[in-house]
Amino acid sequence: MALFVLRRLGAAVPVVLGITVIAFILVHVVPGDPAKVILYGANASPEQIAALRQQLGLDLPLWRQYAAFAGQLLRGDLGTSFLTQNSVAFELLSRAPSTLVLTVASMLVAVVIGVPLGLVAGMRPGSALDTLARWISFAGVAVPYFFLALLLVLVFSVKLQWFSAIDDGTAKALVLPAVSLGWGYAAILTRLVRGRVIEELRSDYVKAARARGSGDLRVLLRQVLRNSSVPAVTTIGLQFGNILTGAAITEVIFGRAGLGSFLATSITSKNIPVVQGAVVVIGVSYVLINLGVDLLVGAIDPRTRQEARG
Repeated sequence: MALFVLRRLGAAVPVVLGITVIAFILVHVVPGDPAKVILYGANASPEQIAALRQQLGLDLPLWRQYAAFAGQLLRGDLGTSFLTQNSVAFELLSRAPSTLVLTVASMLVAVVIGVPLGLVAGMRPGSALDTLARWISFAGVAVPYFFLALLLVLVFSVKLQWFSAIDDGTAKALVLPAVSLGWGYAAILTRLVRGRVIEELRSDYVKAARARGSGDLRVLLRQVLRNSSVPAVTTIGLQFGNILTGAAITEVIFGRAGLGSFLATSITSKNIPVVQGAVVVIGVSYVLINLGVDLLVGAIDPRTRQEARG
């Protein structure tokens, strides 16, 4: 197990390095001068802009700027916001709880809808429930989550006025963004679980269990569900990371003060340290989630550890 963990950690190192490079490059190819944005452009003289660029280190060659950025990261320092002069870590930490709450709620929506629906559909392939599950799955994959968010706002906020369209800190305000973001991933889980259950039910050990008189529910809970858990856990972990990175548009639509909406406004204002810090934090979080999923799958299924040693 120790070797398995070390290999996974070793594979994560170049990925994290790549994230820092991408975060640095992307923010510099976006048009606009941060110094002009901070000084309100037209009201600033060329001398003032040049002085501020020198103060912020923007006049240095890109390789020196990246070296300074990488050195800060190695010290655990994400830098200082150009606009507020607060540390980027403070700015991100103050907004992280909102994004985490939305991510967890969306993942719960995906699991609560997708897993039971996939189990029911897989147990009775070709039935009316299976047809309904497949149509729900198709709709969830076909409709983009941002378009679904707008539809939910129109129906349940504007027309019916059941839920608020803007975040007001209440649990009801979390329902629409969580459903809009989690619905598509519920569809993915439904299709995965359904396929795995159908495959497991056709296996020899299930036929033998039924021949011994075991009922469908017992076979499902004690054997099929367990053997189907590895791909389901892997998918849930990966989708958790996708939901975390995909929360930006949902937060903008519903006015949530999270990492995604903060990143969007920081890109507009060319607040380079915040954009770089947010991309690195989100990217590293995704890597850690994937690493945790690998370790969990390795604990559940020893065959994955044997493959890693091979």
